[in-house]
Amino acid sequence: METGHDLVGSLCESLFASLLRRDQRVKAESYVRALLAAEGRKTLRNIAEQMGGESAQQSVHHFISSSSWDWSAVRRSLVQRVEREIAPRAWVVRPLVIPKAGPHSVGVGQQFVPHLGQTVNAQQAYGAWLATEGASVPCNWRLVLPDSWLTDPLRRSRACIPATSRTAGLEECAGDAVRQVAGDPAPRRPVVVDAKGLDASRAVRHFGAGRAPFLLRIGPQTRVRVDSSRLHAYCDAPVAAEQLVTTMKQFRRQAEVHFRGGVTHSGVTAAIPVVVDGVRGRLPMLLLADWPVAGHGPAALWLARPGGMPLPGLLRLARLADTVERDSAQISEGIGIRDFAGRSFQGWHRHITLASVAHLAVVLSGARQASRPRRLTAA
Repeated sequence: METGHDLVGSLCESLFASLLRRDQRVKAESYVRALLAAEGRKTLRNIAEQMGGESAQQSVHHFISSSSWDWSAVRRSLVQRVEREIAPRAWVVRPLVIPKAGPHSVGVGQQFVPHLGQTVNAQQAYGAWLATEGASVPCNWRLVLPDSWLTDPLRRSRACIPATSRTAGLEECAGDAVRQVAGDPAPRRPVVVDAKGLDASRAVRHFGAGRAPFLLRIGPQTRVRVDSSRLHAYCDAPVAAEQLVTTMKQFRRQAEVHFRGGVTHSGVTAAIPVVVDGVRGRLPMLLLADWPVAGHGPAALWLARPGGMPLPGLLRLARLADTVERDSAQISEGIGIRDFAGRSFQGWHRHITLASVAHLAVVLSGARQASRPRRLTAA
């Protein structure tokens, strides 16, 4: 994957300014260049080959797994740069699953992955992406740490898991991913949570604070209630979301969604006022169904808190999830976002931070891989 030498250099000079030592800044830039240049999986060995051959392996391992530099400062700089470069519309929170063959990588375990609907031996994380219709960039990551890692002193010590790391549900982990870089307690920019299978009421509680629009992708069996305060003639018994949009066909409308650059996508949508059990008060929500092609096939289902945004704007936000899915497959997979095979908490975070910088370099250079998404395989 080719990117301009000057572009990568100027980008790294800006994003790594927080690294106090010059040798760390040099190695960080070299690591990013290696992610862009190395063929195949971006293991530390392959990256070291790009940074000086076999003799560089120990140095590269120390820089990633044992050095002192702060990845959170780099991520804050990354957010600022992405905001200037692509003028993002929203945050998109998306899960990342990294299958593993063994038990040693930090956070790995037999975990149920909601959006896959199955239990796998894997690391699980949530990424916060800044996105617009044309491009998206991952800016922050929250690694899910199962209790088996947090309550075992030996495993915790060997992986160098910080004392501040605590047990958290998937919904809280997803919320942390965006709040850590977007503002606490509530981001000012809209948030799109593209993570089917999360508990709807918990996710709404975590993301529903504040006034910005918020969308949560849900599965067809997620149970909701018609908001009888706004739809007086309808029963408010809990019902599966798919059943609701199938039976209430009178809410379907033809929709045209206009994007930047004059691009228009047409389709069919339905927006039904609903409430979610387990949420204090009656937070006004919409069950948003989006059929991109003439109303045929399964609809993408979302719970939306409009925050004053009209329906076409909510549809534009929902379809940002497609931009992130595309860029995850075409860019992040190619630069090794899931390829770190080390065992330390710090190493995982530093690798994925530098991979996110490499992702931005590809976006800015206009280079993309045309390949299809790589299949999930154990590492």
